[in-house]
Amino acid sequence: MIPSTVQHYNFSAGPAILPHSVLATAQSEMFDYNGSGCSIMTMSHRSDAFMQILYQAEQDLRQLLNIPSNYKILFMQGGASAQFNMVVMNLANGFKRIDSVVTGNWSRIAHSQMGKLSDVEVHLAAHGGDLYNYTDVPPVSEWDVSADSAFVHYCINETVHGLQYRDIPKPDGLPPIVCDMSSEILSRQINVADYGVIYAGAQKNIGPSGATIVIIREDLLERCSERVPDIWNYQSHITRQGMYNTPATYPIYISGLVFRWLLAQGGVAAIEGINRLKADKLYSAIDQSGGFYTNPVKAHARSQMNVIFYTPSAQLDQQFVLQANAQGLCMLNGYKTMGGMRASIYNAMPLQGVEALTDFMQDFQRRYG
Repeated sequence: MIPSTVQHYNFSAGPAILPHSVLATAQSEMFDYNGSGCSIMTMSHRSDAFMQILYQAEQDLRQLLNIPSNYKILFMQGGASAQFNMVVMNLANGFKRIDSVVTGNWSRIAHSQMGKLSDVEVHLAAHGGDLYNYTDVPPVSEWDVSADSAFVHYCINETVHGLQYRDIPKPDGLPPIVCDMSSEILSRQINVADYGVIYAGAQKNIGPSGATIVIIREDLLERCSERVPDIWNYQSHITRQGMYNTPATYPIYISGLVFRWLLAQGGVAAIEGINRLKADKLYSAIDQSGGFYTNPVKAHARSQMNVIFYTPSAQLDQQFVLQANAQGLCMLNGYKTMGGMRASIYNAMPLQGVEALTDFMQDFQRRYG
């Protein structure tokens, strides 16, 4: 158990750190939301109070991402993984092919799943490396994409392998882009109009697990066939204003608090600058260690959200994680198939947390290097 005198920083890749002020607000409102006498957890999803929470969350997200009016927003369940199949069921009707870019663990899984409920060909448009050994992202110029495809799918940030498209792919000459933004949404400015569909699990940069954001361009809803069961049909959820079934009310409430917190920080442009400082500081600690710490990812593809690194041996990696945890630097284990360390430095991770980690890295190197 970590002593109370030790500052605790949570570097988990997800469910991830939440702003302290958001947790404090949730604590204060746990038993009585806004004088209603009810907890959000026990409030009807069709009540006026919750409908206002949902409406405000959508409006704040629109403001944060400057989402055009011809895009719809859904707060869905099933996690981002459910979208691997939903985007195909809804958007590929009448098409023979979809294009898939594989750059790491999650886009690899998406590629393997997208064809399971459809006869559509899932074409491998580009590949960033071998299984468990992704170190680069293929540029758009190398994507083998057909203009006749239903869409092209890619993951902009890979949490497991620590890769990110720093230069955001543009849609020129491409079919609609479907993007998994789970681990970087709201971390930097994007042009939503470049995408047909953006989806993101909430548990990394938005809120707790249980909700998934889907942002979809209206014209693509025309592809949604009535043959798709309503529970998996985007249009059915839009028609019922997100109330086809009971939404994940509490995660949506927390997500709304996070949106308000982010607006109070100055919005996405302001947090982007802070995120860049955090990533630069951590990568500098790795690169300036004289080889004691290593990161295998090509410099232009290094994630600013999930930083992976290694010491000279697996035994030292274990010691690093154990000793860091004792200092309040928690959840630094690398992904189960990757080993080493992974520091996830999402929006809610303060710069002081990264500074505490880099100070520990220097001390650990002095003792074991």
